[in-house]
Amino acid sequence: MNRGFKEAGYRLLLKEDVPFRSFREKSPRTMEAYRADGGYESLIKVIRQKKPAEVLEEIQKSGLRGRGGAGYPAWRKWEMVSAKEESPKYLCVNGAEEEPGTFKDRVLLRTNPHQLLEGALIAALTVGASVIYLYINRKFSEELKGMAAALAAARGERFWGEDILGSRRNIDVIIFPSPVAYVAGEETAMLEVIEGRRPAPRQKPPFYPVHNGLYGKPTLVNNVETLSHVPHILRMGGEAYRKIGVADSSGTSLFSLTGNVNNPGVYELPMGTPLRQLIDDLGGGLSGSGKLKAVFPGGPSCGLIGGDDLDANLDYEALKKRGTAFGTGAVIAFDDETCLVNAGLHITEFFSEESCGQCPPCKMGGKHLADLHQKIESGHGEMEDLQSIEQICSVVKGRGYCSLITGASVTVESLVRNFREEYENHIQTGKCGMKSGQIMQNID
Repeated sequence: MNRGFKEAGYRLLLKEDVPFRSFREKSPRTMEAYRADGGYESLIKVIRQKKPAEVLEEIQKSGLRGRGGAGYPAWRKWEMVSAKEESPKYLCVNGAEEEPGTFKDRVLLRTNPHQLLEGALIAALTVGASVIYLYINRKFSEELKGMAAALAAARGERFWGEDILGSRRNIDVIIFPSPVAYVAGEETAMLEVIEGRRPAPRQKPPFYPVHNGLYGKPTLVNNVETLSHVPHILRMGGEAYRKIGVADSSGTSLFSLTGNVNNPGVYELPMGTPLRQLIDDLGGGLSGSGKLKAVFPGGPSCGLIGGDDLDANLDYEALKKRGTAFGTGAVIAFDDETCLVNAGLHITEFFSEESCGQCPPCKMGGKHLADLHQKIESGHGEMEDLQSIEQICSVVKGRGYCSLITGASVTVESLVRNFREEYENHIQTGKCGMKSGQIMQNID
């Protein structure tokens, strides 16, 4: 599957004071431009005026939830690491971003690395971390260069390093290029890579790196977008930030819109925005002559919803009620001329190829799902194959060290449940009556 980055166009359809307004820029913001826009003011206040408990209180008031997939309340992670007495403590910033259709973290890295760096430094000071690892996908060559330049400029201003702004506090920041592998973005696999091993999720318990993380020490893990919100939260105040969005999903978020739409791109919207506004108003509607057939609202590791459910709101709780998830905010739209059996084939092949292989349910179950989809897509399927697919999904869900096989199973189950007739038609006729349906191959 082709997962290279495409210049999809960065579009922002909100008023100018939204947090990520700078992501329309095509080159990294300089220190001068970032400072002119209020950059590093929040960090300076944290160092000179605010106590860690006060910062933590603002993050809690804001209702910020992690934008990496699970939507865990950010302040709870921060509080747990802050309460640990062991040292040293670490902050790992996850910028691996290898899920098909997901570009938001890369856009933030490319356009405003100082924003991420400020958020990471604030988080490290709050929880007592002395080392920050910026774990960034190694194929993001331009973004890595921009981050290195931002680090040098910030070091020159004494925003990190030894005796930060005369505060006697020391923080080291290390750029760590991550492997080009989907599983390398799993938080414990990230710790394994940084410690010098191959990308493979750790067995559980312990369940959270906050207890036993990098080198066995308390470790805070947040992704790029989550930490990029932090400077804005402290600048505007947690209560004001919480007024954006909806009750259990506050603030704005970046959505990567791809698939059969006229205007693919990355859009910033308040949490809780109807899916219809993203696809029809901002995405310009479908690119073909057909109707909307299905949507992945959170990426191919989440279940899909039908095309008649455009009034679904893009927030954690609303999507959960519809049997899917917010995920990484990767919205992939399919029109009714697209073959979803073919899409299922490429999705299962992706998960099978990306398995680290240490969990038999994932290694074998993922391959079986891909093989059965290949059999049906090639015109040699049997009705018993659908039963086998459903049985495999029910057996392997929740059985891996990470969520890879569970995500694959949830996706496949939603495909078979919602589009069973399409699978049955492939089996009965031995062919597909739709267009090539190669959309998942083209999601960069």
